[in-house]
Amino acid sequence: MNKDQLFALAQHVTPQKALSRFVGRIAECENNWVKETFIGQFVKKYNVDMSEAINEDPFSYRNFNDFFTRAIKPELRPITNTENSIACPADGAISQLGDIEYGTIYQAKGHNYSLTALLGGDSELSTQFLGGKFATVYLSPKDYHRVHMPLDGKLKKMIHVPGKLFSVNKVTAEQIPSVFARNERTVCIFDTKAGPMAVILVGAMIVASIETVWVGQTTPFSKHVTTWDYEKLNDVELKKGDELGRFKLGSTAIVLFGKDAINWEETLEADTPTKMGMLFGTTNS
Repeated sequence: MNKDQLFALAQHVTPQKALSRFVGRIAECENNWVKETFIGQFVKKYNVDMSEAINEDPFSYRNFNDFFTRAIKPELRPITNTENSIACPADGAISQLGDIEYGTIYQAKGHNYSLTALLGGDSELSTQFLGGKFATVYLSPKDYHRVHMPLDGKLKKMIHVPGKLFSVNKVTAEQIPSVFARNERTVCIFDTKAGPMAVILVGAMIVASIETVWVGQTTPFSKHVTTWDYEKLNDVELKKGDELGRFKLGSTAIVLFGKDAINWEETLEADTPTKMGMLFGTTNS
């Protein structure tokens, strides 16, 4: 058994949610010694570029989570505005992107996972994305951890899906089958000019919470799938580049579009670095 297999095995026996709750409490602690110790070590270990932040002083943040979800200078992340352009939702790197084939999504070599499972078991919803496109963006610890809108959209539905909290890095994706459809996640469905668009915020090991701009925290460690229907409310509309949500300790964002709706930017492939707002693709309408 190699080190990657051992890493994956260790995650199966780790008390994932207890560990995440414990780390979450530390991340919310406002004691100066605690927050400054953790923030200082984090900045040093991951070589965080604080010059990009609106508030460049890492020790002035209220707690670690406040630092981790820091706002970035808008001029450093211009939003693509070419005709029919789609904006990248997050800083990070492409994990995978491509076509949704036969109701499955490519995770890593040797692993695909179910579109319906990813969307919380809603087979009717999944039909809207059959034959469409997917893109998976991995946010590493050093990255900017807010997720933004790829297109103008009106929120139709939000689904919280309980699950595991495996790591979502490259090693785990290659070792643990269906990791994105097994982890806790928040599914956001929007109506856009390109048709239905899903943005899925996937939780991971020691992710303290996932938040959206319209309700705040969406991950209450519930044991049941919970759905919020915004179809009749029509009160959540976001523009391309607007903040959609954020991770308190990093994870993965997955974007889905329907059949023949869009094309991804040709230069994008697995491991391509991304910046929020960059050209991610184009719509076909």
